Amino acid sequence: MDNTTQKPDTGNSLSAVPIDITISVGKARPLVRDLLKLDRNSVLALDKRVEDPVELYVGDRLIGFGVLEVMEGEEKGRLAVRITDVTERQIVPT
Repeated sequence: MDNTTQKPDTGNSLSAVPIDITISVGKARPLVRDLLKLDRNSVLALDKRVEDPVELYVGDRLIGFGVLEVMEGEEKGRLAVRITDVTERQIVPT
């Protein structure tokens, strides 16, 4: 990804602490009987299309949206998310 779009360090001591961001690409809601039939190579359909935005979460808090991309260059083939909207900038309550 292009590092030139990253925001500068704010000087806050918490800014260097890594956090986990979970990317949600969709949900499935199979019946239990269908779930019990799943095995290797089964396909579980999601409620989203490939071109639909994905959701970004820190814990259970929605912080933004993005689109899936495939990396190029040295990272070729790795999955990535291009951020399209940030809904929550303040992670630590004041």
